[in-house]
Amino acid sequence: MALTAKQKLFVKEYLVDLNATQAAIRAKYSAKTAEQQASRLLSNVKVQEAIQKAMNKRAEKVEISAEQVLQRWIDIAFADPNEIIHFRRVCCRYCFGIEHQYQWIDETEYEAAVKIAKDEAEAGKGKKKKAVQLPSDRGGYGFDPLIRPHPKCPNCHGEGHGQLHINDTRELSPKAKALYAGAKSTAAGLEIKMHDQDKALDNIARHLGMFKDESKIDLTIRNKLEDFFK
Repeated sequence: MALTAKQKLFVKEYLVDLNATQAAIRAKYSAKTAEQQASRLLSNVKVQEAIQKAMNKRAEKVEISAEQVLQRWIDIAFADPNEIIHFRRVCCRYCFGIEHQYQWIDETEYEAAVKIAKDEAEAGKGKKKKAVQLPSDRGGYGFDPLIRPHPKCPNCHGEGHGQLHINDTRELSPKAKALYAGAKSTAAGLEIKMHDQDKALDNIARHLGMFKDESKIDLTIRNKLEDFFK
């Protein structure tokens, strides 16, 4: 028996977003019973065949397989967002200075600070006399702003300071590149966009039939996911 006009419309609408309930509503089934109608329609063999045929035709047209789509969702769902952007705590200037005194990057930085102090003192001549306070280099050199805080630093008490860091997206792993959805400048700064990992997991579950009878799961796709977790 051929599909009715409403069943054909349901198939067409279902292919839009794979949301059976909404597809039923858009196909003019009652909104009050749309969920039940959708379940009934999806259990109809003829409707299933029509959906699968349409999906296969669409896949052939764009030359993409179900396995490729699944792999893309897997990459997004299991990528580590920290590869793209992360918050880190880094040391303060006193964390690793000699005896926890102020540490300079190198002599050039220290000498520049001394010059600024002398210039300020020179500019203040003729006003109220004030002794020149030159910076000390007793904390030594070699400050690295990316090292984690010293747990016993008397200045920051092991807290250091927080820093939001965005990695060079050209250097991301394949999975992180799949997760990355672009960036844009806003009034508040740079906004990093990422694809929805929860939605990707949901797509994987639906693709594998985890929300229905497991015996209907395509073995090829199931095996591919199992291989991924080995």
